[in-house]
Amino acid sequence: MNNLEKVTKKIENKQEVSQNEIDEIISAYCNNEISDEEILPFIKAIYYFGIDDKELYYLTNAMEHSGEILDLKELGQIVDKHSTGGVSDTTTIVIAPVCACLGTKMLKLSGKALGFTGGTADKLECFAGYRTECSSLNEAIELVKKNGACMLTTSKNIAIADKKIYALRDRTGLVDNIPLIASSIMSKKLAGGADIIVVDVKYGNGAFMPTKKDAKMLGKKMTAIGKNAGRKMKMVYTPSNQPLGYNIGPKLEAMEAIEILNGKKDKSILYKSCVNLSAICVSLDKNISYSKAKKMVKKVIKDGTALQKLKVMVKDQGGSLELFDQTYTEPTLVVNSPKNGKLKKYNTKEIGHITAALNKSGIEYGVVTFAKIGDKLTTSSPLFHIYAKDKNEAEITSQKLLECVEIK
Repeated sequence: MNNLEKVTKKIENKQEVSQNEIDEIISAYCNNEISDEEILPFIKAIYYFGIDDKELYYLTNAMEHSGEILDLKELGQIVDKHSTGGVSDTTTIVIAPVCACLGTKMLKLSGKALGFTGGTADKLECFAGYRTECSSLNEAIELVKKNGACMLTTSKNIAIADKKIYALRDRTGLVDNIPLIASSIMSKKLAGGADIIVVDVKYGNGAFMPTKKDAKMLGKKMTAIGKNAGRKMKMVYTPSNQPLGYNIGPKLEAMEAIEILNGKKDKSILYKSCVNLSAICVSLDKNISYSKAKKMVKKVIKDGTALQKLKVMVKDQGGSLELFDQTYTEPTLVVNSPKNGKLKKYNTKEIGHITAALNKSGIEYGVVTFAKIGDKLTTSSPLFHIYAKDKNEAEITSQKLLECVEIK
């Protein structure tokens, strides 16, 4: 029996597994000495039988060290904010410049084309010419030194084992497992070099975690991994039973981020989430009270400092500033509420999938929503503005979107 088989049996029998044993398996897999078919029983054993927090850290550490690890020591203390996904989650584009204004440094590595939620990188590319990849780590570090923050796509060379294992899990129906999800997220976060990691864990019908209980279980696992790695961790739990903002789609979401930094929509859920997460990042970094940090965050949004910071960040990464002055064009189709009543429910995940289908025709297409759960509606109340390539696509989208709302 080889090492892989021995370790798999140990996991199945709830016996202790060492760091060396896990390191050997992950290293061999990344070097193609172990095939997908050979490692699959090991992944299944973790999925069905679980591993303890120490062994989960060993797995995460091995995945972290399977690729490039960013050395950001010369920048001093670095904070990272991560979201587990969510429809209309545009917080990063607001939080990074806000934190930078207050001296809380971020080198933000974000995803692209992340299923029904989209990634931050998709939204950044709406600033025409914006470079989501730097020529080197040194260039990224220099941008953080200059501006206090830099937003990029996650390097292909970070946590290589995670990419291979996730692809295998996706093909074999092994994605929805809390320890494996925690390890996947944290391997990339640890490799990204941040000292303080704030994770916004979404839950509800528009998130990967269906309930708050599940979200807290995931948060507990990620916190244990981070603390074992010597990082300061903070979990935030955000309901995702409706779009976080009003706009859905890369360009529309980028426009909404600009609106937030313009001091507009300051009563919206998205604004409140951005302020909350920014305040947490700043308070942990500066070791000050949350209430003091929150006042500082609101001030740099209100006086326009954070908006100017975003403009500088976009320009320095090759992006055009045209989007900052753009207004909404005439929608392809306006959809009003089909009846009088109160908005009771959104099928948020399906709305994300519907909008993602629109985005295949272009980043400028998407949906603007006008109601939140609990709002009173009449047949003259706008429910959606649809931006599509033509009227026919908009009509089809309208029918699908109306199936995603419950009004009583």
